[in-house]
Amino acid sequence: MHDSTRHALEHAAELTRNNRLVEAMATAEPVILAADEFESAEIRQWLVDHTSDFTREV
Repeated sequence: MHDSTRHALEHAAELTRNNRLVEAMATAEPVILAADEFESAEIRQWLVDHTSDFTREV
């Protein structure tokens, strides 16, 4: 996965934890849509592995 993709996902997780879901989606959606099939698989796995990043308390 590209560093910029991982950074966007991490930032989206932070925004989600701070109840800024619209901004989180605006951050993550472009990199998810731009990913090729291989990076998409990496993104899916990252999301599975980091679910708690989006849900834990701040």
